[in-house]
Amino acid sequence: MYPIQRNRRLRSSPSLRALVQEHKLSADDFIVPLFIIEGKQKREKIPSMPGYLRITLDLIPEHVKNLWSLGLKSVLIFVKISEKLKDNKGSEALNSGGLMHSAIKKVKDAVPDMVVMTDVALDPYSSYGHDGIVEKGKIINDKTVAVLSKMALSHAEVGADVVAPSDMMDGRILKIRQLLESENYQDTVIMSYSAKYSSGFYGPFRDALDSAPGFGDKKTYQMDFGNRKEAIVEAKRDIDEGADIIMIKPGIAYLDIIRDLKENITAPLAAYQVSGEYAMLKAAAERGWLDHDQIMMEQLLSFKRAGASMIASYFAEEAVKLI
Repeated sequence: MYPIQRNRRLRSSPSLRALVQEHKLSADDFIVPLFIIEGKQKREKIPSMPGYLRITLDLIPEHVKNLWSLGLKSVLIFVKISEKLKDNKGSEALNSGGLMHSAIKKVKDAVPDMVVMTDVALDPYSSYGHDGIVEKGKIINDKTVAVLSKMALSHAEVGADVVAPSDMMDGRILKIRQLLESENYQDTVIMSYSAKYSSGFYGPFRDALDSAPGFGDKKTYQMDFGNRKEAIVEAKRDIDEGADIIMIKPGIAYLDIIRDLKENITAPLAAYQVSGEYAMLKAAAERGWLDHDQIMMEQLLSFKRAGASMIASYFAEEAVKLI
């Protein structure tokens, strides 16, 4: 008899294919990035990120209520800071009445059950556009960590559920965890960007927040994209220091890193489908070179297949409407 096993049997209809599909997407998988700006009643387009907007504080309630109605239950907040508020110490990052802290409150007031995640890094607040304090052309690790720890605590104090250090300074997870514990915020989750690579995929994001480095690059603190084993070392160290979730960034070009971490640690994994990945698909689809929705869903599902527990994506709203 030829052949006994026919793999195509289970592909013969949409219903059968759905029944045996190994990995699926749901609204619960997504983290929605929010770009917040000063002002009122503003929805600013981002030229390098077609379809994605920066919004003002007063528009947050309507926006997050809409996300919740779609089944999206988590947001990750980023802020665009006025140049006049930037300095080398990231002073505005600790302003309890500032844009980040106000945004956290707005989200929580509008949808109390929404999981609020916050970016913990100095680059949006830095006059140099770097993730740390600069001295003599170098990014200073320990002084930066001291500020980041206070920044994370200040986010927890106004209602953040998850603080997400994206700076890649050494030892910052331990210091943040110790400070949170000492101030009775032991339930605050830390999502550490443990495997954040020095990548060319971040350009549109830096345009969106005006946070490009003013000199040099970020290669002395972000990871070399030729390395794999280092990601495992970084993730395990951050877990030992108190991280609850491990973030891998960028996404599509780093699926092997997601799989490596899935096989080597037990903490939940977050993947970030970054701005450059979003922009590439939008540009190709606008030119008719790719089927937007098919490629979007294929890419998103690849994160789940590789081992990600959750996905930060600018496609989240579009994706859940298809799901």
